[in-house]
Amino acid sequence: MEQLQIGVSGWQIGLVLVWLGLIGGVSELARRFGYSSEITRKIVHIGAGHVILLAWWFMLPAWIGVAASVIFGAVALISYRWPILPGINSVGRRSWGTFFYAISIGVLMGWCWPQGYPYFGVVGILIMCWGDGLAALVGQRWGTHGYEIWSESKSIEGSLTMALTSAIVVLVVLGTIQGLSLQLLLVAIGVAIAATILEAVSKYGVDNLTVPIGSAATALALSQLLASG
Repeated sequence: MEQLQIGVSGWQIGLVLVWLGLIGGVSELARRFGYSSEITRKIVHIGAGHVILLAWWFMLPAWIGVAASVIFGAVALISYRWPILPGINSVGRRSWGTFFYAISIGVLMGWCWPQGYPYFGVVGILIMCWGDGLAALVGQRWGTHGYEIWSESKSIEGSLTMALTSAIVVLVVLGTIQGLSLQLLLVAIGVAIAATILEAVSKYGVDNLTVPIGSAATALALSQLLASG
């Protein structure tokens, strides 16, 4: 597949940094107004991942995403020991979610950008942001039908939210590229099932890696399979 012809300018990087700063500021403001740590983390979880949209729209080179993921991944590891990111991590918290979050963006940009299909990377990251983020919030607030996998408590309400949100992400993102069709609907259903299973069986925050990469890979595989069928 033809590779993307991509460049970068200072104002584009600046806008990405402004967006991340804005999300961090909103999270800190929520913390100061007494919102729970789970809410402040989800603000960052959902908001920060939208840098993938900026990277797509600006057609930023893959190496920027990879380099940024290494830097932020290192910061995340340090923050597990020292409170560098108090609104995101708790010291000693049994989750590697923030680290995997950063790494997943670098992996998907490093994979999808050079191949010429960045939109599959966008699908993976936005499913992680919105699907996983909303599933946790819905599950905690309205999750009355619980189940357990590998000592991890989940809820049917949260899993249904994950599935529905994942399908919507696929329809919106890929629909802007290829238009809505029965084929795309089948892709959306397949990705929703895969993402929901990956989110349900993951532990210690590894879903921030398995969900985006698994969702992107499933979307790509199903798209190619149905296109050739």
